[in-house]
Amino acid sequence: MEHIVHPIPPFYDGESKILILGSFPSVKSREQMFFYGHPQNRYWKVIAAVFEDDVPVTIPEKKAFLTKHHIAMWDVIGSCDIEGSSDSSIKNVSANDLTQILYNSKVERIFVNGKTAEKYYKKYTEHVTGIKATCLPSTSPANAMCSLEKLTAIWKGSIGRI
Repeated sequence: MEHIVHPIPPFYDGESKILILGSFPSVKSREQMFFYGHPQNRYWKVIAAVFEDDVPVTIPEKKAFLTKHHIAMWDVIGSCDIEGSSDSSIKNVSANDLTQILYNSKVERIFVNGKTAEKYYKKYTEHVTGIKATCLPSTSPANAMCSLEKLTAIWKGSIGRI
């Protein structure tokens, strides 16, 4: 178990309209210093399908994609004790302060990527933001019960209506 402070800054700009929050970055994401860096995570494939766009591969492509589609990204947890990338091992949580994103963007809707992000958002953040988050099924490979097609359909049904 290691105590880690979230190393990746939030990604947003003044035109961001939706905020997608994960729980805490994986080891691979922390190494790359950007979100959903593990090649087995389906986030980039799903979000590209939702917006009917090409799947971004490099970090500059991912940033351009997010900007083009007015998506802000960060994680609910600002620091925690964690074993590797295991959400189930998370303890001793401190939440990220989302006010900088909300005050400096046009974010009106918040989505959380998976049940762990939802749990900590409800516990630490929802009462601060006053915005209920929509929980989407996790794009993590640990969510093996949800195929890429099913994930895409559910995400598109929620985010695609914006």
